[in-house]
Amino acid sequence: MTTTETVQNENSMVMAIEVSEKHWLLGFSNGEKERKIPIKAWDKERFREEMAKSKAKLGIEGKAPVYCCYEAGRDGFGIHRYLESEGIINTVLDPSSVEVDQRKRRQKTDKIDAGKMLRLQESRYYHGNQRYRIVSVPSRGQEAEMRVHREWERLVKERTGHINRIKSLMALHGVRSGNVLKIDISEVKDWEGQELSKELGEELQREQERLHQVVKHMNQIRAEQRRRTKEPETKADKIVERFVLLKGIGMHSAWILSKEYFGWREFKNRRQVGALAGLTGSPYNSGNSNREQGISKAGNRRIRSLMVELSWFWLRWQPQSELSKWYMKRFGQGGERMRRIGIVALARKLLVALWKYLEFGIVPDGAVFKRIN
Repeated sequence: MTTTETVQNENSMVMAIEVSEKHWLLGFSNGEKERKIPIKAWDKERFREEMAKSKAKLGIEGKAPVYCCYEAGRDGFGIHRYLESEGIINTVLDPSSVEVDQRKRRQKTDKIDAGKMLRLQESRYYHGNQRYRIVSVPSRGQEAEMRVHREWERLVKERTGHINRIKSLMALHGVRSGNVLKIDISEVKDWEGQELSKELGEELQREQERLHQVVKHMNQIRAEQRRRTKEPETKADKIVERFVLLKGIGMHSAWILSKEYFGWREFKNRRQVGALAGLTGSPYNSGNSNREQGISKAGNRRIRSLMVELSWFWLRWQPQSELSKWYMKRFGQGGERMRRIGIVALARKLLVALWKYLEFGIVPDGAVFKRIN
């Protein structure tokens, strides 16, 4: 959580928006009275009208500050930017930090959820007690930079799906194929040496064409990544350039680390670095029960999975580094399960080490750089 903030001007209004696809439920409060009004999503004129009405009914001056919040979700940060353009001080809430009733069949309505957010806003701005976590909001440019590797992630899944589909259709007729990208469908024979049916051949041909299109787009993305690594345009591009110097970190991994994590976020300490990736422990100590539930996973899943993968590469390409030696001493002689547990611990240590390397110029102990031709 961040530091608490108390409203200095008591003549102010707090606000919460429960967002859905078609409607927004606007909640207003002055600390004593509340007002909840549903409007059509993105109805800007109605939004301004209800803002003015709420200030009048709650006894708030027209120019008094408004402190708003809504939960992060599918709608992204467009609402946040719109609210700021209207002069509203907005906060994007981490949905997992909003308290919920623990009963099996709990009540859940938009009004209840909006009321909960209003309570949180009142607690923060009227009483100085912040009880929720805040989501960092990237700029438009920083958000746009994430599209490249996220599209790549989706294309990889599409490529795998097309390849598996082609191989499965061929296997139905006893055909074992190698590289389905280069195979000539017209020359494929079934297990009896006969030509494939017209319908099957046409389906395979269309599937292969879609696969070629996906691979073409992947090559375009790779070319763009290489160009921007050689000719950095933004702060995140320069971070990619620094990461790829370390042996064991490739261009694509460095790209994700910079665009998704280090390129625009600010970390105060190593705990924040590990926590945002979900690489922190979850102890369960209550009474006589004392056990560890594993990592929280309450963070960026892309960085978490990437760091586990990078840790295996780090062991291979940086065997003389202190991190690799620590892992081998503690987990290297254990079984497969112990090594898998240890690699998660190494992932967190490596992530913190990369942050120190980027932020303070501290090279991980024993790490070596690539030879630059």
